[in-house]
Amino acid sequence: MTTPAKYPYHTAENILDRHFHAEAPNEKWCTDISEFRYGNGDRKHRMYLSAILDLYDRRIVAYKLSDQMPLSLVTDTLDQAVTAEPKAQPIFHSDRGKQYTSKQFHTKLRDLGMTQSMSRVGKCIDNGPIEGFWGMLKREKYYRRPFETRQELIDMITEYMDYYNYQRFQRRLH
Repeated sequence: MTTPAKYPYHTAENILDRHFHAEAPNEKWCTDISEFRYGNGDRKHRMYLSAILDLYDRRIVAYKLSDQMPLSLVTDTLDQAVTAEPKAQPIFHSDRGKQYTSKQFHTKLRDLGMTQSMSRVGKCIDNGPIEGFWGMLKREKYYRRPFETRQELIDMITEYMDYYNYQRFQRRLH
């Protein structure tokens, strides 16, 4: 969902190269932003959800909602992940959206000791696990009903994240 950078500061190789298996927690993380709408009639609004998924157990390490897609959306999500997993130094995989190709984001990852990896242009399958997560969330909860208020949407996403990480049947989460 991220907007491609017209003049990216930094692009990284696709180090992950569709190797979506991890041997240990915090070895490989995928991230992306997805758009959600709420409101009724002519008063439609957008919210953006940034999330980081651990490829070891497919849990959502961190997520953040915003009414816009500024750089701070992805840096705040990363900060939340680092707070949850302070020793993590994963391969950090994203698309080539302007937030992820910015100087600030690249520097932040480097300073944290994380290796940046990016999907190839136009190859959403290169970030398949997080794209799959968006599909699950939207199929299971979002497409089922209209969300008239911002708070209804926030509540649904918050509840789904808890459900997904702690209750939804997943082999890796036992």
